[in-house]
Amino acid sequence: MSRTGNSEKKAATAPACLIINADDYAYFRGVSQGILECVGQGSVTATGVFANSPFLDEHACWLADHPDLDVGVHLNLTDRAPLTGRLAEALSDWNGRFPGKFTIAKAILMRRIPVDLVREEWRAQIERCRANKLQLSFLNSHEHIHMLPALYSIALELAREYGIAHVRLATPEWPRTGSASALIRDGIMAVLAQVNRRKMSNEAPVFVGMGESGRLSRRYLANLLPKLRPGRVYELMCHPGIAAPEEVKDKRLLEYHDWELERQTLSDPTLKTVLAANNIRLIGYRHLLTTREGLQVRPEEIGT
Repeated sequence: MSRTGNSEKKAATAPACLIINADDYAYFRGVSQGILECVGQGSVTATGVFANSPFLDEHACWLADHPDLDVGVHLNLTDRAPLTGRLAEALSDWNGRFPGKFTIAKAILMRRIPVDLVREEWRAQIERCRANKLQLSFLNSHEHIHMLPALYSIALELAREYGIAHVRLATPEWPRTGSASALIRDGIMAVLAQVNRRKMSNEAPVFVGMGESGRLSRRYLANLLPKLRPGRVYELMCHPGIAAPEEVKDKRLLEYHDWELERQTLSDPTLKTVLAANNIRLIGYRHLLTTREGLQVRPEEIGT
């Protein structure tokens, strides 16, 4: 067989590699506990830490029992209060707290909130994770706020500064049916991804799960997993947790997140069977290499 034929055969038999990345660690106790339950089941391989959470110091200690779990910073500008005093002062119209994604995005785009304050805040969030002895593998953000082009540049800059190899490139899934607002959001996210991709020096895993954010189901995975291409690397965003209405007072969060559904989906004992049947290997960010040829998985991880 020719060299080309060998390469084609190798590509066809190579597994698709999947990072299952749980957002919002330390958001609430139930969220952290639900994520760790899925880690224990062997499904979740990475989690992004909610660095301005009042629970972070306690919940970070729990991660010490899971050394094989990749940890990153879930950069935040849209929920709770900032860590830095200067940004809190700039948010005085909102009592020093983050006002929500649309309001903060508008304030940044209109330069009411200087991007230098965002850089300072995100550096503080990274430093707080490091102070809790977390080894950081990636950056992403709450509600994808880092996808604003000016903020994506800051995320890439901070990743280089701290030696963090991976920054999420959040992209929508097409084609997709849904409400008009969802289609508009997906269109905006597609444009932002196209702009931000030009700034990247390293390829990012193919992002999946945006359309099911907050409600990841067995049905969605049954449709998605057979479509993953051999030899490609994917990141599945998820939000598992243990629902605790007595802990979560915001009704909008309870309406948006079906934490129990996602936890049950990712804890389903048949998931490993489905992954194996579709030649999909679960990996973490630590298993990735960035080369001139693009994103690759360490050979020992795929049995070559």
